[in-house]
Amino acid sequence: MTETVSISTLEGDAKFDAYVARPTQKPRAAIIVIQEIFGVNTGIRQKCDKLAAEGYLAIAPDLFWRLEPGVELDPDVEAEFNRALDLMGKFDQDQGIKDIEATIHFVRREEGVAKVGCVGYCLGGRLAYMTAARTDIDASVGYYGVGIDGLLGEKHAIANPLMLHVPTEDGFVDKATQKAMHEGLDDHPKVTLHDYEGLDHGFATEIGKRRDEEAANIADGRTSAFFTEHLA
Repeated sequence: MTETVSISTLEGDAKFDAYVARPTQKPRAAIIVIQEIFGVNTGIRQKCDKLAAEGYLAIAPDLFWRLEPGVELDPDVEAEFNRALDLMGKFDQDQGIKDIEATIHFVRREEGVAKVGCVGYCLGGRLAYMTAARTDIDASVGYYGVGIDGLLGEKHAIANPLMLHVPTEDGFVDKATQKAMHEGLDDHPKVTLHDYEGLDHGFATEIGKRRDEEAANIADGRTSAFFTEHLA
């Protein structure tokens, strides 16, 4: 079952929408699905639907709502890709983490699900790292997160498990950044990095030209096992 719910901000002064996919039975746990720069589009909703089929309550908050509610863009359409880049440039990431925290509170208080994880892609991969460092989320996964080298100063605050999927030929995350991520995080007791040789950004997208079927299935299998261990 899927629906759109309304979530109050931490301050309680506004509300934003989130897509929810519910399992047929009592949820094993809840997982927040953090959007790419393309909004809560068909691919992100499919991620939620797959997680619901695995027994999780899956919820994808509309993090661009302050810029424009209901953004849905196609990365394979150049004009829409460029518009997504523009939105990313205007997006307040610190405020986005507050909205993710509000979503955590919503799930625990309104849905009655105590264990909450998150999984994010692209911009969402970066936000998953930030969520692990800045909230009490129980487990986090980031796919091809951008600019994480600039966030390594927050790694001491990561108290719960975090997994990062890193394609080695990511056009948005160069080799120096990848090296810094490994040097900064490989010895962290709560962080696991997986490299995907020869693959580019977006390899685990549900639909579109960027998907690599074999690698996506490997990464998603690792994510599934990770959440089973730490949430379910």
